[in-house]
Amino acid sequence: MPKNTICLWYDKDAEEAARFYADTFPDSKIRGIIRAPGKYPDGEEGAVLVVEFTVAGVACIGLNGGPTFKHSEAFSFQI
Repeated sequence: MPKNTICLWYDKDAEEAARFYADTFPDSKIRGIIRAPGKYPDGEEGAVLVVEFTVAGVACIGLNGGPTFKHSEAFSFQI
């Protein structure tokens, strides 16, 4: 298990982004996808919530957090 994981926030495209990274960079792959177990206020059962992936061997999480927070130069560490 890595000591830290980069968390990237997406409106709804975390899986698409992770697949792009996995197809583009060596030593990159999707490690897992967590889907909604049921309907929730902003989505449907089966919607992608979190994508676990690596980019060039670096552990990342793509979080479909919705449009509440806009993309910026900020980033998060999960330790």
